[in-house]
Amino acid sequence: MREHLELFYFFSLITPLGLLERCPTYKEQLREIVGRDLSTYGFLGYPVLQAADILLYKAQAVPVGEDQLPHVELTRQIARKFNNLYKTELFPEPQALLTEVKRLLGLDGRKMSKSYGNFISLSDDVDSLAKKVNNMFTDPLRIKVSDVGHPQKCVVFSYYNMLFPQISREVCQSCESASFGCTQCKKNLAEKLIQLLKPIQVKRQELLKDKILILDILKQGQAKAEAFAQTTLSEVKSLLKV
Repeated sequence: MREHLELFYFFSLITPLGLLERCPTYKEQLREIVGRDLSTYGFLGYPVLQAADILLYKAQAVPVGEDQLPHVELTRQIARKFNNLYKTELFPEPQALLTEVKRLLGLDGRKMSKSYGNFISLSDDVDSLAKKVNNMFTDPLRIKVSDVGHPQKCVVFSYYNMLFPQISREVCQSCESASFGCTQCKKNLAEKLIQLLKPIQVKRQELLKDKILILDILKQGQAKAEAFAQTTLSEVKSLLKV
């Protein structure tokens, strides 16, 4: 939407480069992502665009994962600076809204990210999901099936712990006693994930049967969002006298 880009432009004018360069996510991706030129403002300034997305609607809270906390804090800083500069209380300082599971590791032990290709999609079919789980990192100290495992160092166990806490103790004990190997453990996890995601995927398929309804819902949401965004941007321009 045009309003997002205009607010992004205004926020870019008051956001110091040093603030963006110190963002932990920015520094992490510079280290981790290869084969792409990340030395651009489009990449560096992405958190400012996120701030515009949040503050355009005057959000009080933002549901995020733990790794996104620096971006929410940056949004709070931008809101505070704008309010101080223009002697207003136009923008709230949004709070991060975390669930009990604050961070779910990616398949390789890093944070889960599409940029890293280490994610499980809610729409993954059975074969894709099973293949992804089979390639997950396990305890690096457990070489043979008979070796004692260290569940707390295993990505696979972190999924049991977060998504299936009712059996995590049993899985932990089986790993520590070498009752079964990592291959079987991953196979069991894949089966449980398939069952966990099945209701979501069934609902998704039902919704896709009525694309007219989906488009109608999107249009209604777009109209509501545009009306709010236009009001906010008008208030910003009035303060900036533009």
